[in-house]
Amino acid sequence: MFSYKERSKIKQLMTNYHFDVVVIGGGITGAGIALDAASRGLSVALVEMQDFSAGTSSRSTKLVHGGLRYLKNLEVDVVAEVGREREIVYNNGVHITTPEHMLLPLYKKGTYGPLATSIALKVYDRLARVKKEERRTMLTKKQTLQLEPLLKEQDMRGGGYYVEYRTDDARLTIEVLKKAVAYQALCLNYAKAQNFMYDKKRRVVGVEVLDKLTDDTFTISATQVINAAGPWVDDVRKRDQVANNKQLRLTKGVHIVIDQTVFPLRQAIYFDTPDGRMVFAIPRDGKAYVGTTDTFYDKDPMHPIATREDVSYLLETIHFMFPQVRVGHEDVESTWAGVRPLIYEEGKDPSEISRKDEIWVAKSGLMTIAGGKLTGYRQMAEDIVDQVVRTHKFKHAQKCATKHLPLSGANGINAKNFQGYIGNKAKEGERLGISYEAAKQLVATYGTNVDDVFRYLRNVQEGALPRCLHARLLYAIYHEMVYTPSDFFIRRTGMLYFDIATVVKYKDAVLDIMAKELSYTDKQRQQFNEELIIALHEAKYPQ
Repeated sequence: MFSYKERSKIKQLMTNYHFDVVVIGGGITGAGIALDAASRGLSVALVEMQDFSAGTSSRSTKLVHGGLRYLKNLEVDVVAEVGREREIVYNNGVHITTPEHMLLPLYKKGTYGPLATSIALKVYDRLARVKKEERRTMLTKKQTLQLEPLLKEQDMRGGGYYVEYRTDDARLTIEVLKKAVAYQALCLNYAKAQNFMYDKKRRVVGVEVLDKLTDDTFTISATQVINAAGPWVDDVRKRDQVANNKQLRLTKGVHIVIDQTVFPLRQAIYFDTPDGRMVFAIPRDGKAYVGTTDTFYDKDPMHPIATREDVSYLLETIHFMFPQVRVGHEDVESTWAGVRPLIYEEGKDPSEISRKDEIWVAKSGLMTIAGGKLTGYRQMAEDIVDQVVRTHKFKHAQKCATKHLPLSGANGINAKNFQGYIGNKAKEGERLGISYEAAKQLVATYGTNVDDVFRYLRNVQEGALPRCLHARLLYAIYHEMVYTPSDFFIRRTGMLYFDIATVVKYKDAVLDIMAKELSYTDKQRQQFNEELIIALHEAKYPQ
């Protein structure tokens, strides 16, 4: 029930049944709510107007991190909550979350001094309940430069060394959704909730949905409707007949990707910039990516792009912190831009607005959840589903189970056995005719779901697509609700950001296979090809 082939059946079930909960929004917050509610035994339907995670949840810094910088703003409660959640997210999905040692270089007249940093990291360790082997270490200047020789040496006083977690944000969202579907949640992409349904007391009792692939509409009735639409939260609330006085303020964050042959970064770095902001530089799969910017944004949240000015700012931060590195606009392979839905606070700069989440309940009964961070998605879901259960006194609802619930692809694997599992499964992949390294990459990406990927691998021949890529494409079509090449290259594989050359090389072959498997019309084939070309252009940004 998580394939386009089942789309008609999913729509029919959504129309025929009354649900305990309908969720509007298929980003990480909506996905988390669907999983929490479904795993408690509630009936759940979720609709997303684009592809799943197509908004903010595929455009983050791709870190499950505790937000050390929020200590600077004295947001102790935010640090405590998301810090503790890091470990939970990691344990529940070791195949999509990886420990990443982070180096915080310290300089004279920098934002953080050695003593203040030592204290801040110690407080961070305590608030986040960091396990002993991952607690912070303070380093000398020599030790800091040994970890990353490219760092600016002038005025350096040492460094702080601590652990965060790197993830693939879009794949995390997909794995959460697949787990929700395993608990009988019905989830549909390209389905826009365009109007609310009301009872005689003017209470929201469902949604009218537009299927954007077929242009037909259908209705879903529910006891509770939850608005988790991210940057579109206010747009959804405007469709309700009674809204409250809270509102969002959108900010844009941009990242750039540079090949490590040009920017040979060894170590993930978290550093302050001349204008007092904090920026990450992170090595990943032969690339180094740098971000993020933080500027107010009032344009279409569906298509934020990196401007030349955005990229120039990030290049300047590289020149500032890594003076030996000579990079220019021509070295930027790809970019991505995302919009953060933050709760409006008058008079505050973008970086000062709190990342804390809030739940709002309108007179109509519509519940809205806004704000928050990727890291805190599970706790946010628990909080709002708790409120739903209390409000409606659902006697069939069980207690929240997501704190120790493995995501899709993580059954039976954990931090202790995962590397051994990768090694054993990679040998199995070798026997199927692919390289050991390629097989390792598949296992590390799909976890225990790699068995399904391997089944496709057995049945495909080397042709216009390499066998690995072909198997991944078929798995995405039949197990991950992929419908367009952009879905596949951006949100199921991340290749548009981290391997854009492969996208350019194989985009036509992927389009051919998808057109055949999904029975595209000529119009759809042209439309989806144009969408991918536009996405490629946006990733390259105007140089």
